[in-house]
Amino acid sequence: MHKKVLSLLSFLLISVTISAQKPAKLTTNQIYEKIQKLNFLGSALYIAAHPDDENTRLIAYLSNHEKARTAYLSLTRGDGGQNLIGPEMRELLGVIRTQELLAARGVDGGEQRFSRANDFGYSKHPDETLQIWNKDKVLADVVWAIRTFKPDVIINRFNHRTPGTTHGHHTSSAMLSVEAFDLADDSTKYPEQLAYTNTWKPNRLFFNTSWWFYGSQEKFAKADKSKMLSFDIGTYYPLKGLSNNELASIASSQHLCQGFGRLTTRGTQTEYVEFLKGEFPKDKKDIFSGINTTWNRVAGGGEIGDILYDIEENFDFVNPAKHLPALLKAYQKVQQLEDEHWKQIKTKEIKEIIEACAGLYLEASAESASATPTSEIKVDFEVLNRSGLLMELSSIKILPSAKQITKGLDLANNEKQTFTETISIPTMPYSSPYWLEKPWSLGMYTVENQELRGKPETPRPIQVEFNLMIENQAVSFIKPVVHRYSKRDKGEIYEPFEVLPKVTTKLLNKVLVFSSEKSQKVTLEVHSGAKNTSGTVALKAPKGWKVTPTEAPFSIAQKGDIQLVDFMVTPTQKESEGVLKAMAKVDGKTYDKELIEINYSHIPKQSVLLPSQAKIVRLNIQKNGTKIGYIQGSGDAIPESLQQIGYEVTELNVNEINGNLEQYDAVVVGIRAYNTIKELQFKQKYLLAYVKNGGNVIVQYNTNRGVDVKAPYTLQLSRDRVTDENATVTLLAKEHSVLNYPNKITEADFDGWVQERGLYFPNQWSKEYTPILSMHDKGESPKEGSLLVAKYGKGNYIYTGLSFFRELPAGVPGAYKLFANLLSVKENTANEN
Repeated sequence: MHKKVLSLLSFLLISVTISAQKPAKLTTNQIYEKIQKLNFLGSALYIAAHPDDENTRLIAYLSNHEKARTAYLSLTRGDGGQNLIGPEMRELLGVIRTQELLAARGVDGGEQRFSRANDFGYSKHPDETLQIWNKDKVLADVVWAIRTFKPDVIINRFNHRTPGTTHGHHTSSAMLSVEAFDLADDSTKYPEQLAYTNTWKPNRLFFNTSWWFYGSQEKFAKADKSKMLSFDIGTYYPLKGLSNNELASIASSQHLCQGFGRLTTRGTQTEYVEFLKGEFPKDKKDIFSGINTTWNRVAGGGEIGDILYDIEENFDFVNPAKHLPALLKAYQKVQQLEDEHWKQIKTKEIKEIIEACAGLYLEASAESASATPTSEIKVDFEVLNRSGLLMELSSIKILPSAKQITKGLDLANNEKQTFTETISIPTMPYSSPYWLEKPWSLGMYTVENQELRGKPETPRPIQVEFNLMIENQAVSFIKPVVHRYSKRDKGEIYEPFEVLPKVTTKLLNKVLVFSSEKSQKVTLEVHSGAKNTSGTVALKAPKGWKVTPTEAPFSIAQKGDIQLVDFMVTPTQKESEGVLKAMAKVDGKTYDKELIEINYSHIPKQSVLLPSQAKIVRLNIQKNGTKIGYIQGSGDAIPESLQQIGYEVTELNVNEINGNLEQYDAVVVGIRAYNTIKELQFKQKYLLAYVKNGGNVIVQYNTNRGVDVKAPYTLQLSRDRVTDENATVTLLAKEHSVLNYPNKITEADFDGWVQERGLYFPNQWSKEYTPILSMHDKGESPKEGSLLVAKYGKGNYIYTGLSFFRELPAGVPGAYKLFANLLSVKENTANEN
């Protein structure tokens, strides 16, 4: 599952490696580039809807060629997409994609922002999008982003004038941007924000157009370009040894869970932006033309510019420390700026340069990766000055407690100072993505703290302020506490330090399906976040369900250990659904969270706390057969879901399929298998032979781009989809066994579906197929390709675009019944028309 993200080339390039919390170690080339950015006082905000929507070519160009402070505002975190590298879906996928966006910005030089919008899945029109999102709240977040980032230039990825022609989220992002462009400077709009920031009037707004939006390159060539600006974003950066489009390719390749890894590109490439609002640039080759981006932009900046422009012009690549006296002088003057916005930005930037020029190494590494509130933990400190300047570590301050520890350590050139302190963890919120702390809706996350809104991640819980005297001038540097250790097979590893509960619990199955009145054993994992932890655990079930025992004791000696506790759960006699909640009690305090750790090599380790619970379903379901072979595609949790209702599921290695399928009652092909497994096409003969001899093969959806599922009869995939999970479903083949055996399927079995009905339905097929269902979104023609069944020899070939990969893990009863029928259809062909 774990994959290397960065090539050696990009590893040498990136100043902040993507490995979690690893400190920046800048080359002199990178220091010089930071000085160039320090001397540019201009900002650009790029706006779109999802991770991967951003144009990394343009973001990289603005950040590295123009030297502008550049940010990408993604309205969502991509929660509604799919995961090609692991099992995480929905909010956990959003956590991964957030970190992949941060990784991309670490490459292209941008910053990252978000709104509270929840990616609820594909939307065909902005009317639907803005209703589910809560337009006013998302618009407020876009205004907040503009007011806090204060961009001179805003660029939309999508066209606000063409609703209904593309993803509704895409068009909505542009529509909201156009509206927010005017509202951000209006003090009567969202006045509650002005307690934390000021109004802001951007200078100009653009749409990042291309031939794609015109339908063809020929049409674009003939288009009126009088309001367009163009740039060669293939420019070469000698200091990096890379061109801008190479840099952009590496950045977009960080989106691994979406399968965006790609080859780098080079050479001249033209990018276009269409002017929409504001002041048109005087120079169509310069997006910042007419905007003062020099130090003279701010009162008192002229003197700072005199110092810093001289450093840039005469930079010493061999001995950058020679510039420290001048940098310290400029730093002092930056602290005197009245413009708080630029003062904050330029203070951060110049301190990074001072730190790098001095060869400063400042680290606070905890003895473990987590601690609990009100506990204590030992932290090892390392402080190193690799310059000839007079330097002293006067004190350290522990944040957020503000406890100050006097040090008075002389930092002689290249003489490392180390010491250990015991830090008390205050009573404070746990470490977890802030947008997941409170219940959320289909379209919106709940974030009450205005200052957290838009931030890419939760601020680090424990930080250290290193207070230094450099040449008798006070300069402080804030570093997060990390956990640094090594493994023989991986080398040095940095992990984020987290504040976590003393106890967390985990129900091993997120959906528990009871197909009879028989009790089932339910196992609860109890995880200890501290030594010598003991208490009781219990399961709280809905009315009518019974759990024994009512509570059970646990005792765990070592931090990080797990104890398993078994309960017996008895369902109701009738069909019902509910939530089974787990809770632990320790010293009178209740703990009801599950700790989910997401640990991939290309992003920092993530600790997510969610309610410790599972969906429980009492379902009168019948099934035929027991042994199922499953071919995983891009990854889904259907095998585990089928095991819940008593199937014995074997995940098949495609390379080992050689005609040995007769032992299975059915073979299921996972989502996007033909998209992601090239070898599958060479094994298709064995699958079809299995069907011909009486087997039952169920093929789930594949995207339609450049794929052939090699069905036994003509079958053409399309982009047809039904995004409304409540869309009416009509049963076309009411007498077909797939709707009658072993479970009777009615329209009611499509109640309670989540996110969508299905996607990438076939839209053409030969007469051998029987369409089973019809459905459509509002205002569209009926789609009959969601479920097709064809007799082939003695068996059945089934193709379905229904989103079982979402419905079964969500515990949707009707989806379980229908899938059980698909697995059984070959046993009852007599009922077919």
